[in-house]
Amino acid sequence: MKARETLGALAAGLLFGAGLIVSGMTDPAKVLAFLDVAGAWDPSLALVMVGAIGAAHLGYRATGRLDHGGGRVDAPLLIGSALFGAGWGLAGYCPGPAVVAGGALSPAAWILLPALLAGLWLTERWLARGPVEKPAQ
Repeated sequence: MKARETLGALAAGLLFGAGLIVSGMTDPAKVLAFLDVAGAWDPSLALVMVGAIGAAHLGYRATGRLDHGGGRVDAPLLIGSALFGAGWGLAGYCPGPAVVAGGALSPAAWILLPALLAGLWLTERWLARGPVEKPAQ
């Protein structure tokens, strides 16, 4: 990677991390309050999500990469979404904010990050097996 690309990636990462901190996404209590729609719901993170979706849409559109993957909903997508949601609801972190909080020396993030990496490794191993063939009828 060229120095200019590296500096651009560093700047983007720092801006992303700062945005996560300022928005409160690195505070598990705030995230869990957002997810608690039946209790003390804090809707403020909805604005963060709308802003992130808008920024991502503009970025993808500007680069010509606006592709929704064919819109196919399959078992891996549903299982992955359910696991992501369960992990987010239990820990109060999703991967990006967990990395930022880990960099800020959050003990909870330091517990979560190895589990996250283990899950990524297990998923890669599982997917490397290839598709499971059905027995002939």
